[in-house]
Amino acid sequence: ISKGLIDCEVQRRIEREVRIREGASKLLAACSQRDQALEASKTLLTSNSRILALMTQLQRMKEAQAMLRAGRRSSDGESVDKRLPCTGKVAISDIRIPLMWKDSEYFKNKGELHRCAVFCLLQVGTEIHDTDLVIVDRTLTDMCFDEPVIFTDVPPGFDLRVELYSCCVEEEFSMGFSTLRLSRLGSASSKKFMATLETAASCSSHSSGAGSPGGESPVLLPALSVRGPKYHLLAHTSLTLCHVQNSFRTHDLTISDTEGSSFWLPLYGNICCRLVAQPLCMTQVVMCGKLRIRVCEYNDWRDVYGVLSGSDLKCYQQEDDTDSLETPLFTIPINKETRVRATERDPALHTHSITITNQSCDETTYTIVTHTSEDTHNWMEAFWQHFYDMSQWKQCCNELMKIEEPSPKKMMVTLTQGSLYHEMGKSIVGLPVSSEIQSLLSTYYNDR
Repeated sequence: ISKGLIDCEVQRRIEREVRIREGASKLLAACSQRDQALEASKTLLTSNSRILALMTQLQRMKEAQAMLRAGRRSSDGESVDKRLPCTGKVAISDIRIPLMWKDSEYFKNKGELHRCAVFCLLQVGTEIHDTDLVIVDRTLTDMCFDEPVIFTDVPPGFDLRVELYSCCVEEEFSMGFSTLRLSRLGSASSKKFMATLETAASCSSHSSGAGSPGGESPVLLPALSVRGPKYHLLAHTSLTLCHVQNSFRTHDLTISDTEGSSFWLPLYGNICCRLVAQPLCMTQVVMCGKLRIRVCEYNDWRDVYGVLSGSDLKCYQQEDDTDSLETPLFTIPINKETRVRATERDPALHTHSITITNQSCDETTYTIVTHTSEDTHNWMEAFWQHFYDMSQWKQCCNELMKIEEPSPKKMMVTLTQGSLYHEMGKSIVGLPVSSEIQSLLSTYYNDR
């Protein structure tokens, strides 16, 4: 993919997130219920995080292009290994964050009931996901986020940042617009948004011929000084390849705030989760083609169709058998104990060959012959790349880890009776809603 196309794709993603952020801002301004405001505020935070990550990537790409134009070279010299490891999928699921309430709060149920809305923000590079919201009080001993979150096209050197955000949930929620600290990136778009919002308010008021007493804005557009819910970073951690394991594990959390904060929760200081990975070399065909293979101890040549994938070179009778449930004629293990080398031209075979030796207890050796020297070269390149991929992904190549697909996402607010969109479509306190606001909400839900 050309750099120009990648650059355009990043800009397209930024524009999409800006639209979502502006839509969520206007949605937050119209919220009359606590749960709606909490979700809208969460969407704002997530979109801002994505925009920041994408802008950072865009800046790095532009700097790299500038360096190329300036004719600069890598400081490591010209003998830089251009071989890159394959990417893969990384999934985190079954997140548990234990709480440590005081005995008087949990067992005796004494003291003021402290409620917070919490969610996790999960980031690898520019790919950012958020979990569902969970309302937490002293009746819970753990915060649970069960749904798997899957990251695609991830290199083995990934850094998965997990951030826990919390917002104090007041017993009485007053409708209002949340004044947000917009980044420098959003300053221009926020001004445009404010102008659009004021225009929409004016249109809604004039088209209906009804305004609030004294010429004030309609109820739909409350005063900007009224604050909505705001999330704060409560704790965070970073997970890397060394934390990947096909089981449930515990990791340390770094707590970001103190007990005096309204959004504070008594964290135990750990996060439990299942972190797994599937490198492409374990799930996709690395190389395939017709081969002649001899097991040295039997001196018996077999014409097979070989498929290199994962930790095996599967040998089928014919190519069609790979698409069916046919069992391979035999399988050659390919792992860290395997040694592959190209041999000199054999006069008897009239071509170069490849020997595969598994240095286990029996040390079985296989000799592979292809139809052309080019095929031999391609197979050797495939083997070297495969071994390099396995060396970089390490324990993820011992066995294929299972990744559960997330269940179909429930819409944040369903467009049915009782939803904000439905309520606004009718009227709010007797005032009709402008077509611009209705169109905005429809666009916002579609973008989600």
